[in-house]
Amino acid sequence: MYTVSDLRKGLTITIDNEPYIVIAFEFTKPGKGQALYRTRLRNMVNGTIIDRTYRSGDTLEPAALDQRSMQYLYHEGGIYYFMDTQTYEQFGIREEALGDAKNYLVDNLTVDVLFFRGEPIGVNVPNFVNLRVVKCAPWAKGDTSSSDLKTVTVETGYELRVPPFINEGDLIQIDTRTGTYVTRVKE
Repeated sequence: MYTVSDLRKGLTITIDNEPYIVIAFEFTKPGKGQALYRTRLRNMVNGTIIDRTYRSGDTLEPAALDQRSMQYLYHEGGIYYFMDTQTYEQFGIREEALGDAKNYLVDNLTVDVLFFRGEPIGVNVPNFVNLRVVKCAPWAKGDTSSSDLKTVTVETGYELRVPPFINEGDLIQIDTRTGTYVTRVKE
């Protein structure tokens, strides 16, 4: 069992025999009374989002999910396909069930696919992935009208802010937990 102090983004819990993932949470301590934990949860089976408030001392049941290492193959028509590297069996997962993970999926990336009652319902991507910059806005030296970051698009279509020295064609490392730039990767 988890306690509410264990809450963090990405934690999977069970509510009414359905698996939910924490997509956001906020801790508040009012002047009187117990501390409150406001959470936003996404149902991992059907994608619905709910808001729940917990008090300090409440307990949460962990989600009973199976996890298998699989390789990402391709996506077509809103379905992302993965292959079990042991049995070569292929599974499709709806785009809505992937959440932000779809921003980091490149061909042949090994991920952990989550199964609930034998059905694939989501993926855990590695904490860091390397993606190539395919579109990059020019940056003018001395441009101080904005911060020293510029927007780029990587090969998956994901947009993020990076330092000005990043150019089109560069390989960059991204932290998948926050979706932010980490470093430029030397090839």
